[in-house]
Amino acid sequence: MSTPVFELDVSVRTDTGKGASRRLRRLHNAVPAVLYGADKEPVPLTIDHDAILHATENEAFFSHIITLNVGKKKERAVIKDLQRHPARPVILHADFLRVSEGSTIQVRVPLHFINEEKCVGVKTGGGRILKSMTEIEVTCLPKDLPEYIEVDMLEVELGHTVHLSDIGLPEGVSSVALSHGKESDHSVATVQPPRGGADEAGEDIDVEAAEDAGAEADDEGEAEEDS
Repeated sequence: MSTPVFELDVSVRTDTGKGASRRLRRLHNAVPAVLYGADKEPVPLTIDHDAILHATENEAFFSHIITLNVGKKKERAVIKDLQRHPARPVILHADFLRVSEGSTIQVRVPLHFINEEKCVGVKTGGGRILKSMTEIEVTCLPKDLPEYIEVDMLEVELGHTVHLSDIGLPEGVSSVALSHGKESDHSVATVQPPRGGADEAGEDIDVEAAEDAGAEADDEGEAEEDS
């Protein structure tokens, strides 16, 4: 698979402030943005709205090095923040962080869940996968930045949870959350048991297991009555 290349033509913005940003969006169909980082002064930028909107339709845009063409100068950066309109497909503002080959960057990378249909807890247990994360924040050098990180659900059993520490990260890539200690080893996905039992999930009911569960419940009930 070819590696996507993202390149945006931008211009330096001299008219700043909320009023100027509103005029920029309304009159010129453009997006105000800022380029910062690498111990340099922040630079206010203007980007064509349709160009950046089209770029954001590709998931890889958020985890790739982007080339910003500032006149005749090229700046390498990653997207750090994107403000969208709450109701319309409109981008309101963008923040870009400069990158250099020898400096680590902190970026959110999407998670790709694989083998969901073949998952043990789904296929034999009738469960369903409940995802609590769709991306994770990582640190790495620009050359090591992955397009996405895979989460293999194949052997996850019913009722079991995949945590951040269970994910295999590429060489040179570290989880930001895990750097804060074990208490930050958050859940990524859980194979949740079917709410109405295996029958609702389209699986055969395990009669023996059901009878055992019923017997245990009866024993507990009798014990409560005797107490």
